[in-house]
Amino acid sequence: MILVILQARMTSPRLPGKAMAPLRGEPMVWRQIERIRQARCITKVVVATSAEPADDPLAGYLVSRGQTVFRGASENLADRFLRCIEAAGPATHVVRVKGDCPFVDPGVIDESVRLAAASRAAYVSNRVRPSFPKGLEVEVATVRALTAATHEAEPDEALARSPFALVRGRPDLFSQAHCSAGRDWSHLDWRVKTPADYAFARAVYDALHPADPGFCMRDVLDVLQGRQDLARWAA
Repeated sequence: MILVILQARMTSPRLPGKAMAPLRGEPMVWRQIERIRQARCITKVVVATSAEPADDPLAGYLVSRGQTVFRGASENLADRFLRCIEAAGPATHVVRVKGDCPFVDPGVIDESVRLAAASRAAYVSNRVRPSFPKGLEVEVATVRALTAATHEAEPDEALARSPFALVRGRPDLFSQAHCSAGRDWSHLDWRVKTPADYAFARAVYDALHPADPGFCMRDVLDVLQGRQDLARWAA
């Protein structure tokens, strides 16, 4: 099984509640789920959030829509990931997507998963050698590597870092392969972290989503070329 874990929460310091902020009439987290589900190489999607009361509305909404949710204690990030993986069922690989990425590209997910299978690398990503816009990062790792890296880590390190970070930081122990956009777009930042970023996401969704809900990175770049009001995200 190829499992996708989408991390989402309601307590973003600069944009509280952004996971539930609407994009074309649906919460941002749901738009992410829709896009992730268009990837052909994945088996299951789980949204991972905290057990804190602040995340109750998010979890409740997702469960009401039939989406699998895993809730864990806010401390010990690595352990929370491993328990999420275990609860989801037997998996060979896990794909990690962050909750501030409404432009996550299903084609990039598929490319990363295929590279993981072809290379047999323990870890595959497009972030170690960045060429995609920030907000299109995808990480894929084997469950075996995630588990081993967590067990190898010092307790303080496991508390603060995800298993993906632990694997990524040890290329001497875990083989790696890297996806490339073919051109360096890494100076662009399409993550939603502030109200201005959210306004940008709304503008792009308004321009592209009605005609093609599965729009890709190239479509966003095309929109930005003709929009002076969005120049900040195209510079």
